[in-house]
Amino acid sequence: MIKSIVGKVLSNKMQKTVVVLVERRVLHPKYKKYIKRRTKLYAHDEKNEAKIGDRVMLIETRPLSKTKRWRVSKVL
Repeated sequence: MIKSIVGKVLSNKMQKTVVVLVERRVLHPKYKKYIKRRTKLYAHDEKNEAKIGDRVMLIETRPLSKTKRWRVSKVL
């Protein structure tokens, strides 16, 4: 099964790479309250179509570089 995540583009200054902010909600183990956690992911954007502020869908792929493990499947 291929993992997919939706996030917001923070930066597109690199060639064929975008930085995507992914927010998730996790339950605090002691206080049982939901808190936000955010992660920055580097994703491969072959056609350089994602712009800053766009919502994009990422799919997991093989390691493309030291940090890139995701690929932009579509701009939402």
